Amino acid sequence: MAQEKAKAGKTKEYTVEEKLKALFNLQKVDSQTDKIKILRGELPLEVQDLEDEIAGLETRVDNYKGEVKNMEDSVTAKKSEIKQAEELIKKYEDQQMKVRNNREFDSISKEIEYQNLEMELCEKRIKEFTQKIKEKGEIIDTSVSALDERQDDLKEKKSELDGIIADTKKEEENLIRKSEGLRDQIDPRLLAAYKRIRSNARNGLALVPIERGACGGCFNKIPPQRQLDIKSRKKVIVCEYCGRILVDENIDSKPEETKDTKGKKGKKTK
Repeated sequence: MAQEKAKAGKTKEYTVEEKLKALFNLQKVDSQTDKIKILRGELPLEVQDLEDEIAGLETRVDNYKGEVKNMEDSVTAKKSEIKQAEELIKKYEDQQMKVRNNREFDSISKEIEYQNLEMELCEKRIKEFTQKIKEKGEIIDTSVSALDERQDDLKEKKSELDGIIADTKKEEENLIRKSEGLRDQIDPRLLAAYKRIRSNARNGLALVPIERGACGGCFNKIPPQRQLDIKSRKKVIVCEYCGRILVDENIDSKPEETKDTKGKKGKKTK
């Protein structure tokens, strides 16, 4: 039991060559994933932008509707004030018929005059609110129209994006599983460096093979001795110009594909 636990707890140690091969295969998998994302193009960003725009329009429409509701309440309140003023005027006019002197008559007249001014002010405010309600209503109609258009656009873009995702979902899931398996073979520091280089590279290539004696990323020439060091696969070497991890062009060749077997491919038996 103790031996089994010790075996289970022991993690496999990978050689530099194995790590480089895992990194090379990880780069191939990530590049395939990148192609799927390129296929989607700008659709995810367009969908997000439309969703943000729709949310903004909905908030704007709700705010305008809230302002209209407040102004309608204000109109109702002003109409109520006019009604109260009319009732007071009628009351004061009845009192004027019963006054005993000019002083009381003048006092009541001033109250009637004040209520008339209040009514005029309320009517003025009602006209202002009514005009603003009309203007806000036009803005709401325009915003709702724009909102409907954006929602139609979003529906179309989402449908297009969902179609692409459905077509590539299985392939992408397989690539993700491969990527996770390969990452387990690479130590965290090397993996972190790979991610950093990849994020800074325009084409997403963090690891490149030597091509015709030059870096496969920036195409700068690599000295012969450095090429030999890379082919030995004893240590991780990066390009001194672009910072990409370098591997020899035969990094993914199978062990049986030696120079001898390659040389025999073109020969025919007599």
